[in-house]
Amino acid sequence: MSDFDVLFIGAGHNALVCAGYLARAGYRVGMLERRSTVGGAVVTEETFPGFRFDLGGSAHILIHHTPIVRDLSLENFGLSYIDIDPLFFAPFPDGDQIFVWKDLYRTCESIAAVSTEDAKRYHKFIKDWTPFAEAMVASFLHAPTPLNLAKWLVFKSGVAADLRSRLHAVLGSYGGLLRNSFVSPKVQALIGWMAAQSGPPPDERFSAPFALWQPMYHVSGVKRPRGGSGMLTQALARMIKADRGTILVDASVDRIIVRNGKAIGVQTDAGEQFTASEAVVSGAHIHTTLKLLRGQVPPRRISSARRSRIGNGFGMMLRCALKELPDYVDRGRTPGAAPRPEHRALQFICPDLDYLERAYADYLAGRPSADPALIAMTFSAVDPSLAPPGKHVLFLWGQYYPYELASGRSWDEIGDTVADQMIAKLAEYAPNVRQTVTGRLVQTPLWLERELGLLRGNVMHLEMSVNQMFAMRPSLGMSNYRGPVKGLYLTGASTHPGGGIMGASGRNAAAAILYDLDRKPLIFPGIR
Repeated sequence: MSDFDVLFIGAGHNALVCAGYLARAGYRVGMLERRSTVGGAVVTEETFPGFRFDLGGSAHILIHHTPIVRDLSLENFGLSYIDIDPLFFAPFPDGDQIFVWKDLYRTCESIAAVSTEDAKRYHKFIKDWTPFAEAMVASFLHAPTPLNLAKWLVFKSGVAADLRSRLHAVLGSYGGLLRNSFVSPKVQALIGWMAAQSGPPPDERFSAPFALWQPMYHVSGVKRPRGGSGMLTQALARMIKADRGTILVDASVDRIIVRNGKAIGVQTDAGEQFTASEAVVSGAHIHTTLKLLRGQVPPRRISSARRSRIGNGFGMMLRCALKELPDYVDRGRTPGAAPRPEHRALQFICPDLDYLERAYADYLAGRPSADPALIAMTFSAVDPSLAPPGKHVLFLWGQYYPYELASGRSWDEIGDTVADQMIAKLAEYAPNVRQTVTGRLVQTPLWLERELGLLRGNVMHLEMSVNQMFAMRPSLGMSNYRGPVKGLYLTGASTHPGGGIMGASGRNAAAAILYDLDRKPLIFPGIR
């Protein structure tokens, strides 16, 4: 008898979501996780006494466009979300500030303080592009088959009804779209910096949809699991165990066992073997997964997936313990760093699109950006459990930072210096931040690879360019979540719809597995 019905390699959030659906459907699930904690890049750990740091993703936006939390009853397993409002806060060198609130009209009022014309344009932009953004959400919740893509991205999105103007905008760059849509460089930067979170620069062709997601922020808002981002994956693990699933940590997989053309189990680095009667599911990076096959698959079956581009990283993170919150310069306020609305929000440091393009030019030259675009997050302002009384945490994400440096130096050599530069950039907007940091964790692209298995430091696994999205992710033959041998399935950021804390890849993979095993879509109509 096999050890499990379905065996998972890795316990990142997509793998946990997939396993959760399968366990709920009655299958005996087993999971093997390389690290000592489940969650992959969605994990929270006490790095300094009393300070809880997220090691990967922090803002939970995408998952709230899915039914996952409800389907798997995660609130019954300790998951509690805190609504974050305002969503985004953008300070500018001249003292101007813009807030994005979940409420559209309140957002427009904030934009009007910078540009009355753009307040009107923003309202129109959101209303005009909401159908397309909703269609993108739906396309992410289905396998990227030609039928599904045509149904959602063409006919349901409104593109087909207004082909000439809509298609031209969708196929362009987000920089071009935003410059044509808004007058103020500040408003352009506000939307453009969020669009850049998947990696593409403002002038990259076909990148406009990253900016066209903007309407959905006013639908889902931004949320935080109480206790840290990793509380999502901890709740998923508890749910799986409650449905008689097994999760083993410190269990690194050395190879996938293929017998008679079918994946039947795995062998760990320690030499243990675990078998699965129905399926093996890899939540690991696609390139890692292909290596685990150890030559047991004809090269022609995996050649296109091997050619999928990881890229040269693009961002790094800095986690800090603070004595006090950043004190942003505001011309109309008395100085002081008590919690204010901006401390609840994601705080954007990106004054205009040209600034972002210069940062990307540094990256292309193989050097850390001299003037990085930043997102600062101080979630202890809404969740005191993240820090000791009276103290706070600062999570800082920056772009752009290449994994491979043109200088030939190592990130181990320059990581601390680059982290200092990130703090210095934030201090231009919040001067007190230099003196308030009492401890920090520097997560360079090399650190992300070593600790979280994110090859070459790419938090999206593969570049999120148009020729590596939808039916081409990770390759044309594997975009339906089925691997290169029978019985092997794929999930995670290497598959559609890509990176981010959404769980859609895990849900879609579960749908494919359940359909193959039971020959019926169960609760997933239309995801064959």
